[in-house]
Amino acid sequence: MSRTVSNCDLVLRVLALLLTFAAAIVLGVGKQTKIVSIQIIPTLPPVDLAAQAKWHYLSAFVYVMVSNIIACSYAVISTLVLLGTRNRKMGLAQIIIVLDVVIVGLLFSANGAALAVGVVGYKGNSHLRWNKVCNVFDKFCDQIAISIVLSLLGSLAFIALVALAVFTIHKRFACRN
Repeated sequence: MSRTVSNCDLVLRVLALLLTFAAAIVLGVGKQTKIVSIQIIPTLPPVDLAAQAKWHYLSAFVYVMVSNIIACSYAVISTLVLLGTRNRKMGLAQIIIVLDVVIVGLLFSANGAALAVGVVGYKGNSHLRWNKVCNVFDKFCDQIAISIVLSLLGSLAFIALVALAVFTIHKRFACRN
């Protein structure tokens, strides 16, 4: 494998690590408390209650958190493995490529789930009478949106790693013919 591809691989792995780590941190600190007025019976005055929004209240956000932690951990391990093996063995490279593809699938599925929940939180669903909550918990929704964008960028870094690996393998086998 050429030195340029190796350096590019290293830069992309570190970028994926940083993006997924940042996504997990931003999501992990995502919480907000607001005082909400609720009127139970129209003849009584409204009752003020403290309502909280936290990332672990919704399973889709828990899935994104766990997926980003897994992707970040994998990026650390794969970077250390690649730095530790100078003469890359084809078997090890194939395992890392397959795991890169698995991480891409994991991140995209988690981001899709979180995005779906986020859209319902932003717009609501009038058919099911689910009110939108992002007009109340604006800071929380902004943190979730930033986390999803960072996670999607991390996914793109992993896709670039897969594309780079495919290009390298294609180049290696094209030279033999």
